[in-house]
Amino acid sequence: MIYNKIASIKEQIATIKAESLKDVEDLRIKFLGKKGLVTELFNDFREVPNEMKREVGALVNDLKNQVQEFINAEKERLGNVKVAANKPDLTLQSEPIEIGSRHPISLIKNELYSIFQAIGYKVVEGPEIEDDWHVFSSLNFPPEHPARDMQDTFFIEKNPDILLRTHTSSVQVRAMETSKPPIRVICPGRVFRNEAISARAHCIFHQVEGLYIDKNVSFADLKQTLLYLARELFGADTKIRLRPSFFPFTEPSAEVDVSCKLCGGKGCGVCKYTGWLEVLGCGMVDPNVLRYNNIDPEVYSGFAFGVGVERLAMLKYQVKDLRLYFENDVRFLEQFHGVI
Repeated sequence: MIYNKIASIKEQIATIKAESLKDVEDLRIKFLGKKGLVTELFNDFREVPNEMKREVGALVNDLKNQVQEFINAEKERLGNVKVAANKPDLTLQSEPIEIGSRHPISLIKNELYSIFQAIGYKVVEGPEIEDDWHVFSSLNFPPEHPARDMQDTFFIEKNPDILLRTHTSSVQVRAMETSKPPIRVICPGRVFRNEAISARAHCIFHQVEGLYIDKNVSFADLKQTLLYLARELFGADTKIRLRPSFFPFTEPSAEVDVSCKLCGGKGCGVCKYTGWLEVLGCGMVDPNVLRYNNIDPEVYSGFAFGVGVERLAMLKYQVKDLRLYFENDVRFLEQFHGVI
């Protein structure tokens, strides 16, 4: 009966509360749309006996007005809530707001900047997409050198070769092209190599390379610089060892290991149970590289080194899997809150 329908609709609008402006629009359609509950009452009105039409008509019209007022009130209420959400709530307690933290890679890079800037090095950067000259040829890589092979390098174009840089030594070349000795720079940035991803290696990683060219620069200067770096990063008791190696752009060359802080030198999975962790390669700049970059090797000498930032962060923060640096896991990153 029409009286029951009227009572039901009144009960609904007395108990319903919209959660959003979309809910308000849905309620408007439900009650006042072309097929809405109130609209259907006007269709039912045709069946009402004539002697009751005046009374029922007044009830239906009054209900329609009530529903419209309900819709308008809900719309205004939610609209005010939305406006208030964009204003500062002055009633909130003045407690510290939790903020994010720097990524461990950024923390190590910033620390390296401070360490080297303290002894006169300048930070320079270069492009990640490079040509063959800056990545290989000017650094004394012969045409048949295996680092040019597709297994190691991500090539973008051939003839001429355009590639993702495999080391930030390309930035050192650009520094030599645009500066005259003395040159003392560090070159940070991402590098790319086609390597299998594991706890110790990744196809994308970060380097900070250093270059010092001046008169009478010796291997002793290089060793003392690297010892200074290790002790600034890991403490005064840190040890380093240099192992003979080969790089086309330095001669003599060496790999540098740092005593493993994860196990205290006792041996662990990260250091392959040796007590040492390889962190960088170094050497005296090959005379051919100086010549390629218009620097006279009879007058000037220099050294270069490249530091793996992920490896340093593993030692510094005792992280056992460098893949964590790339996964953006908030649980991992939250551990670096408060680290500057």
